[in-house]
Amino acid sequence: MQQAIIHTPVGHCLIEGDAAGISKIWILDDPQQLSQEIPKELKEAVSQLQDYFAGSLRSFTFKLDPAGTDFQKKVWNALLEIPFGKTVSYHELSVKLGDVKAIRAVASANGKNPLWIVVPCHRVIGSDGSLTGYAGGLWRKKWLLEHETPPVQQSLF
Repeated sequence: MQQAIIHTPVGHCLIEGDAAGISKIWILDDPQQLSQEIPKELKEAVSQLQDYFAGSLRSFTFKLDPAGTDFQKKVWNALLEIPFGKTVSYHELSVKLGDVKAIRAVASANGKNPLWIVVPCHRVIGSDGSLTGYAGGLWRKKWLLEHETPPVQQSLF
C-alpha cells in the first residue's frame, strides 16, 4: 500500500492506494510532513484532488478500492450519484436506497466513508438544511459546500 500526504486548503490530506485503486483519502487533524515524492499509483488521484481544489474539476475518474461492508459500499455508491454543487438529506438518501427507516444506518455508513471528498459525503445534510455531522469537522463541510457552489455575481445593470 502506497501513501502520500498533500496540502489542501482545508488541511493536510492522506492518500492511500495501490494498483487496485485508491482505498483511503482522509483529512489529518495534526499536520504531517508533506510527501516529497508521490508514488506512481497515487499520482492521478493527487492531480485530480489538486484540480478539484483549484476549481477546475467537478468529478473524479481515478479507480477506487475502498474497504467496507456491502451495505456501506451501497451507500457510498449512492453518494457518488449526488451531483457536484447539490445536496441531499439523509432522509432522501435512505428513500433512494429503498428503506426510509434506514436513516441511522445510512448516516453511519456515510460517516465511515474512507474516501473524503471523492465519495461526497459532505453533500449530505439534515432534512432541515442543517450541516449535520462530518468526520472532518463541520467547518470543512461548510467550506467544501461553498467551494462547490460559489456565489453568482449579480449584474449591476
